[in-house]
Amino acid sequence: MVDVRLSFGFVVVLYVFTAARLCYTDNNRSPSSHENVEVQKLLNSLNKPAVKSIKSPDGDIIDCVKISHQPAFDHPLLKNHTIKMRPSYHPNRINVDGIKAMNASTHGHASSLVTQLWHLNGKCPEGTIPIRRTKKEDVLRASSVSSYGKKTSSIAKSSFVDVELDVRSRHEYAVASTSKGQFYGTKASLNVWNPYVQESNEFSLAQTWVVGGTYDTGLNTIEAGWQVCQVLYGDTNTRFFIYWTSDAYQKTGCYNLCSGFIQTNNKYAIGGSLSPTSQTDGTQYEFTILIWKDPRGGDWWMQLNGELIGYWPSVLFTHLRRSASEIQWGGEIVNRGTHGQHTTTQMGSGRFSGEWFGKASYIRKIETVDAHNTLRTPDIYTGHQQNCYDILSDLDNGGWGRYFFFGGPGRNKDCQ
Repeated sequence: MVDVRLSFGFVVVLYVFTAARLCYTDNNRSPSSHENVEVQKLLNSLNKPAVKSIKSPDGDIIDCVKISHQPAFDHPLLKNHTIKMRPSYHPNRINVDGIKAMNASTHGHASSLVTQLWHLNGKCPEGTIPIRRTKKEDVLRASSVSSYGKKTSSIAKSSFVDVELDVRSRHEYAVASTSKGQFYGTKASLNVWNPYVQESNEFSLAQTWVVGGTYDTGLNTIEAGWQVCQVLYGDTNTRFFIYWTSDAYQKTGCYNLCSGFIQTNNKYAIGGSLSPTSQTDGTQYEFTILIWKDPRGGDWWMQLNGELIGYWPSVLFTHLRRSASEIQWGGEIVNRGTHGQHTTTQMGSGRFSGEWFGKASYIRKIETVDAHNTLRTPDIYTGHQQNCYDILSDLDNGGWGRYFFFGGPGRNKDCQ
């Protein structure tokens, strides 16, 4: 067992941003003839001609698309963009050893690599990137064709903890945050689970947020992590995702490989299923995300498990062209309150933070990148939904660095 001393942080979450707005939309409508035409136009735009296609065991079709033909270049600001295959600089003290196995002598369980299911049936050639093919039924689960893959911008703010709330969907969080400042990236290892999601229009996720600006000044975010979101993907698989916005979710930004993010890696399908996932009292799995601003080019690069995945060009942003003002990490669910009761949708592993390693979900080795392109261990503050989900943090513990456990089962005797 890890020798740790945990304490509750003061609830000071300055901004928490939903990473799955689309995931509570619920539509079982029959499309009109006009909508069918619009759906097909969107599919033609998203599904680029493939050099090779791979059928995944989970039912996904992964298209291997030439790097220069990916949807990123549909963005009007990227029409004449020259693809960069690598950044000018990596952050100092970077550890590129990928997913690290848990120390068996310390924890009693060794860990293996998290991979993606489609790898079982093939790989994409060099010079291509893997893209999960969008299906008609994926689009029709959205509230409208134009909203597919996007978040809504209906936002209400709390006067106590300044979080993003929606009274219809009731987003709930267990999140750690930095204080306001200047940040140029973050690195963290996220424990991967497959939480139970009670309703098809609810979701559960764990992620990191890179934040610039405010809602009033045109919020910028870069977001990445894992999620279970039936409305977006049509199943309950745990999937790797990304998101971005440069205007507080008004008109810009979208999930995964839409216009904007430029992928350079041929091994990871963004939006693809992750496998295997952690088991209670069994093997624990994690992946490590590094997002940082290239000091020379200004673009925001992402690395997953030690491999470059791609980048968000700086031209997409306003505030994030300079730096981030805050970094956050943690879990989020949506509670639909079916039949007047709190959802039983799980956050993380579905266990409270106090149950520790092997039961509770964690995020560890938390770092931020400073103005000198150096990885630093930050001070963090935590906030959570009382009684339904919680978070417990520690300052430092050897190889785990700065970390916290988080999660919960939702409805229980203290959460109705």
